[in-house]
Amino acid sequence: MATLDNDMPNTWNDQNDDDEDPGHGHFFAKKTFHKPTYCHHCTEMLWGWIGQGYVCEVCNFVVHDRCLKTVVSPCSSIATNLIKNPVPHCWSEPGHFKRKFCNVCRKRLEDSIAVQCEICSYYAHLDCQDFVVSDCKECATYVPHKDLVNVVYYHHWREGNLVPNSKCFLCKKTCWSSECLGGMRCEWCGVTAHPQCYKSLPMECSFGTLSDIVLPSSAVTIPRINVPIDIILGIQKKQTRTVSADDFSSSGDSKGEEDEDSRKKRGEGKDTKDKDKDEDIFRVYDGNGSMKKRSYRIINVPKYAPAQVALEAAMKTFHISDDPKNYYITETHDNGMVPILDTTAGETPLDVTCPVRSQLKAADGKRPSIFLRYNEHNQNSGTIKVYPGSVKTNTPPGHRVTYKNIPVNTNTSTIEVIETALKKYGVKDTDPSKFSLIEVLLDKGVTEKEVPRDETPWAIVQKQRQESLRQNRMTRFYLQRTEDPHGPSINLFIGNLPEGLSQRQYEKILVDMVGEANKWDAFDVIYYEYGSLVLTYSDLEKATKSFNILKGAEFDKKQLLVMILPNVQPHMIQEGVQPLLVMVNVKSGGCQGLDLITAFRRLLNPHQVFNLDLGGPLPGLYVFRNIPCYKILTCGGDGTVGWALSCLDNVGQDAVCQSPPLAIVPLGTGNDLARVLRWGPGFTGNEDPLNTLRDVIDAEEIKLDRWTVIFHTTEKDESNRKEYIANLIDTPQNKEENTDIRIMNNYFGVGIDADLCLDFHNAREENPGKFTSRIHNKGIYFKMGIRKMVNRKSCKDLQKQIRVEVDGKILDLPQLEGIIILNILSWASGANPWGTEKGEDFDKPTHYDGMLEVVGVNGVVHMGQIQSGLRNGLRIAQGGHIRITLLNDLPVQVDGEPWIQPPGTVVVLRSALKATMLKKSKNKVKRRNTEPSSAARSREWTVMIEVGCVKNCSVRSAHARDAVVRHGVHSYPVMWLP
Repeated sequence: MATLDNDMPNTWNDQNDDDEDPGHGHFFAKKTFHKPTYCHHCTEMLWGWIGQGYVCEVCNFVVHDRCLKTVVSPCSSIATNLIKNPVPHCWSEPGHFKRKFCNVCRKRLEDSIAVQCEICSYYAHLDCQDFVVSDCKECATYVPHKDLVNVVYYHHWREGNLVPNSKCFLCKKTCWSSECLGGMRCEWCGVTAHPQCYKSLPMECSFGTLSDIVLPSSAVTIPRINVPIDIILGIQKKQTRTVSADDFSSSGDSKGEEDEDSRKKRGEGKDTKDKDKDEDIFRVYDGNGSMKKRSYRIINVPKYAPAQVALEAAMKTFHISDDPKNYYITETHDNGMVPILDTTAGETPLDVTCPVRSQLKAADGKRPSIFLRYNEHNQNSGTIKVYPGSVKTNTPPGHRVTYKNIPVNTNTSTIEVIETALKKYGVKDTDPSKFSLIEVLLDKGVTEKEVPRDETPWAIVQKQRQESLRQNRMTRFYLQRTEDPHGPSINLFIGNLPEGLSQRQYEKILVDMVGEANKWDAFDVIYYEYGSLVLTYSDLEKATKSFNILKGAEFDKKQLLVMILPNVQPHMIQEGVQPLLVMVNVKSGGCQGLDLITAFRRLLNPHQVFNLDLGGPLPGLYVFRNIPCYKILTCGGDGTVGWALSCLDNVGQDAVCQSPPLAIVPLGTGNDLARVLRWGPGFTGNEDPLNTLRDVIDAEEIKLDRWTVIFHTTEKDESNRKEYIANLIDTPQNKEENTDIRIMNNYFGVGIDADLCLDFHNAREENPGKFTSRIHNKGIYFKMGIRKMVNRKSCKDLQKQIRVEVDGKILDLPQLEGIIILNILSWASGANPWGTEKGEDFDKPTHYDGMLEVVGVNGVVHMGQIQSGLRNGLRIAQGGHIRITLLNDLPVQVDGEPWIQPPGTVVVLRSALKATMLKKSKNKVKRRNTEPSSAARSREWTVMIEVGCVKNCSVRSAHARDAVVRHGVHSYPVMWLP
């Protein structure tokens, strides 16, 4: 997405403080390739016998001679320095990824262990993780001084790993490659292009066909709390792989000393003896800190080559793009067992004109180690780079701001640096005490800390250079307002507390855990029936301490659930946009839930995707509570849909949008409600999540009748099962303690149907790991049905054990073993017990007519015939008020949740609660999968610009249209079509 910050995209910047163009930063060398090789710029094969092309000695970028002058992809040695606002990636568990390429070294991932970002399409070997570029999607960019009319979104380009058959948006030719890391793709709108074409496209992003449901980043703010972003997003790992990144050093070598056999196992020891005859192999440390950690890089240098060659090789292996005159190498003081670290003052630089080996004191046969050091030309003064951060500058629109070089010396304090930086950025009449200087480290993520005002930044820089040159280059300084510009509110969601307590009781529990010193400012909301609440903090330090304490705390042998929730600013959402709240039950459908949640996080703003395993629907509904118009997509079975609707009933009354429309991705076993609403019998994993989201946009809104089922037992002593159910749902009770109230969405059953459902439920509770396959579940259900055919004692002659009254009329029941009361015409995985034939005595049933259908079944065989479509059920009655008297203990089920109900009465009456559902559109146009890039919608402006060929690009408003003209396309003929 484009990003939003001071009129500049969060992509590679082309200018620094002195307006110098850093170029692509590659270290190209002519090379002869001995196997088919493809150009990473144009994705075509390199032809010839010798010297076919060039390769970068740092990032392995391969290019034709003819493409050399048009390369735009930056080398990994400078890529980190070219992003403006660093955003950390959310890494997956290490594993193997097929047909993917590393975004750092550009090599294939199949044969090596790698990780991927859960938010964007960034892949990296574990060995390359030290050199990743922290340029993940900016998903929370709310700025208080920005008005909605001034908001412009930009493409967020990612190189390589495109969808097969991707077409360039500009020239319409294929831009993907299965042979190399080629092509560009916007992480937000999905537009794909060639590297030589994407620079010609407008910078603005329209979010593509999903623009109507994407939660814009300009409307989202997250607190500046020192917590990893993956924890804030609630990203869970699959926990199926056991390889850890700690098993590898930064070079890919095992930590500690290694022998020849271990190197051969990794393929690094092949022909070692032959290579040793022609090359010297050195361990290189970039500072005292890396030697303490035994984290080194290995370089190969031709024998008798001058030390200048080793110096340049050491800089390249640490991805340092700088003048070699600013560095030197020296021998490490290592006795072979424990490293002895001396200060750099006692080290003698090696002569760059003489071979390295002749200058070292290490014994022959032992791999020597060297330091790469920075050559301090002036120990007392220098410059540091200060970025504007959240400071609003007076820079004209279109000028790319990166950083300002601030002169410092050993006496320059932090407050003096802030004053100088504010003047250079043109910020006048501003008190420096209102700003802070933030030190940001981009090594394996983004870590920031405030620089004390009495600290000298020059001393920080010098110390970092001694500890690690790589970390020193990955460290930045930012200006930041002391007051959080995103607002003082930090919301902590606390779950897994006891249900139904008073506010004073909840307060006592939490204060005993966090202490009075870290007490919150207020209870924002308390969900009594769920044992959950939201605490509001205005102090960042208190919120951080409370989060760290509560995330590992337990109460009543249950671990508390603690989440940091983002804030959404509704006034920053454009008119006509209905953000989609996605709630995924990862326990449904095997591993499909985890795969879906990853896909939706990549297609949408990850802050609008929630894992129901973390607090259920409540966190998502709380975050969206102030949005006036939004939609919900629930991924799970019918039980998950009922769960979401029940939570919406309880908390929606306090929300601006009380009844948002709800769509379904069916992940359960039956999925009857999803079938009725045309969302399909079940998600198989082969469906394209992008098409699912498009279907949600095109779906039509309908109403769904909901019914209240009241269970009243006549026995004084309730069964343990009944008490358990009442405590579990904690529903409001009437004056009599033996009354239970449920909400029914699909159907309610008494007898053989509920008995089978109960047996299945008990078996799944005993062995939940065996019930992860939809087909396997149906097979178990079938086996249980066969056993019920032999034992028919529990529900035989059900008509003698119950009495049914519909709309005040007592029914004369035929012989049967079960009764099903239908709200929707789908039951037991798609069967229709009512049947499709028209009847003179009954009206045509629908799920929004305010009527229920009462159907009888004669037994298991009859149920099987209904499911196979051979017979219908016994049509008994239709009505809006049903009363059933149970004379014995009988199995019952409501929407697939079964139990044994004691004798008493059951009343089914129409609820005041109605649900708004989304029904999939029937007349869908078949989409082509060959072009993943999105097309413009008819209501958008279409820009037709002639630049050698006609291209179309969508912009969302007249303001964005003017921005397109402003960014360099005004010299071409432009025609605006409404």
